[in-house]
Amino acid sequence: MSEVDHVKAKKYNKWVVVLSIVIPLVVAALFGVNLRSLGYDVEPLTFLPPIYATINGFTAVLLIGAVMAIKSKNVVLHENLMTTAIYCSVVFLVLYVAYHMTSDSTKFGGEGVVAYIYYFILITHIILSIIIIPFVLITYVRAITNDIERHKKIAKITFPIWLYVAITGVVVYLMISPYYT
Repeated sequence: MSEVDHVKAKKYNKWVVVLSIVIPLVVAALFGVNLRSLGYDVEPLTFLPPIYATINGFTAVLLIGAVMAIKSKNVVLHENLMTTAIYCSVVFLVLYVAYHMTSDSTKFGGEGVVAYIYYFILITHIILSIIIIPFVLITYVRAITNDIERHKKIAKITFPIWLYVAITGVVVYLMISPYYT
């Protein structure tokens, strides 16, 4: 890595720390705000869950395609797919927060073993969706600062976690969708 890239990496690393803390805090804070409960006359955005679940599915496909691209040594395609996956994750997050700020939370209605499976998937999805933020950001910074060897090392950790989060987002939606009103 060149000296210029090293300086860039230090600057970006400050943003990685800030965003890794701020994003989960802001999402948690906004998740707890229901505009309708506060008296605002907003239309519930009940049409959003299948859209953001689809975005999660699309993100999973992008991640798999990006790994296939880099294994085929198609760096440009890999970069484009990964950048698109990051944008999809940001759009997902905005839509997810918008839904929860305008709509009542849906309770899972399943029972027995299915409920245990649902809550296991949901809880691991939530925890890993917080953990993945710094991993994605660090992996991205290492790529754009041309720290490729370290990028490869962390990408081997980032990829399966991010893929799990994307896929389980779809699974959680499919499991809870019968209970939307």
